[in-house]
Amino acid sequence: MTPLLTDRPEWQALVHHYEAVRDLHLRDLFAADPSRGPRLTIEAEGIAFDYSKHRVTDETLRLLLALADACDVRGRFEAMFRGDVINVTERRAALHVALRAPRTASIVVDGVDVIPAVHEVLDRMSTFATQVREGSWRGHTGRPIRNIVNIGIGGSDLGPRMAYEALRAYADPALTVRFLSNVDGADFIEATRGLDAAETLFIVCSKTFTTLETMTNARTARDWLLAALGDPAATSRHFVAVSTNEDAVRAFGIDPANMFGFWDWVGGRYSMDSAIGLSLMLAIGARQFGELLEGFRSIDEHVRTAPLERNIPVLMALLTIWYTGCFGVETHGVMPYAQYLASFPAYLQQLTMESNGKRVTAEGKAIPYPTGPVVWGEPGTNSQHSFFQLLHQGTRLVPVDFIGFRRAVEDVGEHQDLLTANLFAQAAALAFGRTPEELRDRGVPERLVPHRASEGNRPSSVLLLDRLTPAALGQLIALYEHRVYVEGVLWDIDSFDQWGVELGKEIAGQILPALRGETSTTAYDSSTAALIERYRTARER
Repeated sequence: MTPLLTDRPEWQALVHHYEAVRDLHLRDLFAADPSRGPRLTIEAEGIAFDYSKHRVTDETLRLLLALADACDVRGRFEAMFRGDVINVTERRAALHVALRAPRTASIVVDGVDVIPAVHEVLDRMSTFATQVREGSWRGHTGRPIRNIVNIGIGGSDLGPRMAYEALRAYADPALTVRFLSNVDGADFIEATRGLDAAETLFIVCSKTFTTLETMTNARTARDWLLAALGDPAATSRHFVAVSTNEDAVRAFGIDPANMFGFWDWVGGRYSMDSAIGLSLMLAIGARQFGELLEGFRSIDEHVRTAPLERNIPVLMALLTIWYTGCFGVETHGVMPYAQYLASFPAYLQQLTMESNGKRVTAEGKAIPYPTGPVVWGEPGTNSQHSFFQLLHQGTRLVPVDFIGFRRAVEDVGEHQDLLTANLFAQAAALAFGRTPEELRDRGVPERLVPHRASEGNRPSSVLLLDRLTPAALGQLIALYEHRVYVEGVLWDIDSFDQWGVELGKEIAGQILPALRGETSTTAYDSSTAALIERYRTARER
């Protein structure tokens, strides 16, 4: 039986150490070690990870790494890469690393090497994407496809949507790419606004082809298409599926030859580099999608080979454990200083909180310590004029990841220098603040000193990459995927199930007939019953 995190002697040593260092200030740590910045920076795979502005000493790091050893982080990585059953509640592997493994690799799951099947799907995606981009795949009326609408929800939407927005500069400008996820009809209206049905291709992404929101939107899209084109046979030229349910795909009207599969060992929030990424491949092309996979692969290799003390995702995870477990931190900020990464924090919200928002261990024992923090963020510099006031002078401690690039995708005058200056300045200001004495020396009136002083000692990391390319995006996603896994290992939770999501879906399915007046509200609590009645009355009017 796996011991609870807080029962491990390595954790007890860490807690004892925390009491000794909790009041240390980053100003003092940097003053005592002039080389702290470069010494606590890791250079790997073209990425610089500066974690020097965290409230840690060498002893803190030693104790955190001892905890990682005690939890067998290295062995748990190998278990994942082997295809072992690490999603214990669903009794399956969590093998997203196979999606970007090279053709020469071999990963056996249930006696079958999965790598040939992965590359067979990638090859089919590549062929299809090339046909659409070159105009040889045509719609029902013979016109080329100019519009792509991805229909999905959760990982089938957040991943490809984020990646498309991040790599928009690399996309074919002749293609309009949109994403439809919300069952709110407004989302459908906006996703199809101004599109010509004869030139529109829908990609329906649902593993089971039964997801309520996705299939509702898919049926509405089919009605929209047929209202314009008239012939039911048009469905087969304007819809493709990313699914494993061939019978349901065929019944919908999609030719199974245009179905791109994936596997039970691919979790939705880890699926962007599978066939779920078809919309992205259509947008940026097969070659650049391959570069994205190479970026993922480089970080997979890094986590397998780098010693733990030089392993970026491992250190990122250990810092999360340190702050949530000892400092009582409840939230974590991610601030990309790149407008193209505006959706990256939203993508990470699902990746991290759906993975590690758990209250029991993998063995089902109640957890007496905090697990996944709330993840949030917005791009800089916009966020500086929004919520950074709280980060600098608020009463809550919020560790922050800053993500920046040495070179701009779109190089416009002095913009990149100004953007990067702000990134570095915010990290420094959070760490060191400004003391009352410094303000007085600057001639600030005494009545304003309390208002303008910033205590600093607010921790942050800086991830600095060269340029936001497809490969760099793959690296960033893989860094956070592996960080999430290490956090789960340390907390002893299953990072790959999401049973909490199911309850609301089940209740919604029960409420829907009541909203339509088909069933009674007597089975519901007084609040829910009253809300149903209020809604139903308004609809009847």
